[in-house]
Amino acid sequence: MVATSYTVAFEGVEARPVEVQCAVTPGLPSFSIVGLPDKAVSEARDRVRTALTSMAIALPSKRITINLSPADLPKEGSHFDLPIALALLSALEVIPSDEVAQLVSLGELSLDGSLVAVHGALPAAMSAAENDRILICPRASGAEAAWVEACTVLAPSNLMELIHHFTGRSILSPSTAGEVRTERSGRDLRDVKGQERAKRALEIAAAGRHHLMLIGSPGSGKSMLAARLPGILPQLTAIEALETSMIHSLAGLLDEGGISRSRPFREPHHTASMAAIVGGGKRARPGEISLAHNGVLFMDEFPEFPRTVLETLRQPIETGEVMIARANAHITYPCRFMLIAAANPCKCGYLADSAKACSRAPICGEDYLGRISGPLMDRFDMRIEVPPVAFRDLDLPPSGDDSATVADRVAVARAVQTRRYGDTPGLRTNADVQGQMLEEVCAHDSDSHALMMRAADRFGLTARGYHRVLRVARTIADLDGAEMIRRPHVAEALSYRLMSANES
Repeated sequence: MVATSYTVAFEGVEARPVEVQCAVTPGLPSFSIVGLPDKAVSEARDRVRTALTSMAIALPSKRITINLSPADLPKEGSHFDLPIALALLSALEVIPSDEVAQLVSLGELSLDGSLVAVHGALPAAMSAAENDRILICPRASGAEAAWVEACTVLAPSNLMELIHHFTGRSILSPSTAGEVRTERSGRDLRDVKGQERAKRALEIAAAGRHHLMLIGSPGSGKSMLAARLPGILPQLTAIEALETSMIHSLAGLLDEGGISRSRPFREPHHTASMAAIVGGGKRARPGEISLAHNGVLFMDEFPEFPRTVLETLRQPIETGEVMIARANAHITYPCRFMLIAAANPCKCGYLADSAKACSRAPICGEDYLGRISGPLMDRFDMRIEVPPVAFRDLDLPPSGDDSATVADRVAVARAVQTRRYGDTPGLRTNADVQGQMLEEVCAHDSDSHALMMRAADRFGLTARGYHRVLRVARTIADLDGAEMIRRPHVAEALSYRLMSANES
């Protein structure tokens, strides 16, 4: 007899269906797993055998073969324990095979039969819903999986509870979704003394999801400004929250099954490897750029990151996704993030400070910022200088609007963009628009067009740079409540791009 259960194998955020077939046939006693399993899957036979023994379920002295189909798809992770156990119990006629064949299961088995939480319950629930199946997962993962309303989720704490459910002794109740958390940052923009221009740039970047480069001497407030960005960003929409949570589910970052409506803010250290930033490793896990999807990736000390790591950012910035190529698979993760980079003007950090004059100026600055390639620098929509704040200004009362006021303006501008791009798949903010639609939404009058032409000729803007200035001008116009881009909008957008671009 061949019994069947179903589970999933993860390829990026996609959960591909896997059929687990179990055959118990005459022959020398053995327990083998075939179908391209990794080490963790191969070890499932020992965990399953011991867990069943602890529940007084003896395996027959026969040949037990588990086949994971499709056989050419790599199977990784300990979540195959539960579907293997269910297929085996079905083959032994302990539980009804017809019911097992109507569900998707995943979970790791302890030696005593209890179920341990695994990563990826949310994508697995999405896959189960698409195939009109029930999902079985550990209790610790049930609240996470239950966010998929179209899928019924049963979450036992051990294998014996599941057996009692199938035999009708004790029916399991469907799991309920975890809490929706809204984590507002306690850091306020009013804490930043001075730096009004940088605050304005931060507001524009938040309103249009524009990439921003901050260049300034040590202690000028670059990191302080970036840390206050989450406080002015709008909450994730329902679709964005689901997209982001699926990635965080694979990385095991969902706390007690709760989904956060706050946008991710990731700040990796400059010693992080390429696999940590872009994604990869043994199981091609998502990297920081994917964990920052629909949120912010803050890279402090930007030139200190390895050159190879920085250059890998170029394509994800443009496409909004990253492909991790392996010999046996190509895995794609979404990574539509806002990049905020901070850098000193030179290695010593005091290139423009007359009181602490750099002895190697201007070569020191050219060498240091030269670590950032021209094509990568060209992908920043806005590049501004953050000058040091005078000591006498630190004693002044707070100036400018607080984060709540700025967040309201940002939310209004984002709402305008949502209405503008609502019918266009893949477009949510001004930073995403391109092609023919870019020309339509960035229509500007003759004065602003003449200014753009002069600036493009004078500063040698690339075609990419020209379009990025238009997108920033569109965002400034949205904040201003203007239907058409005007000359002041273009002038402000140009000032944010050229001040630190070394193009003058």
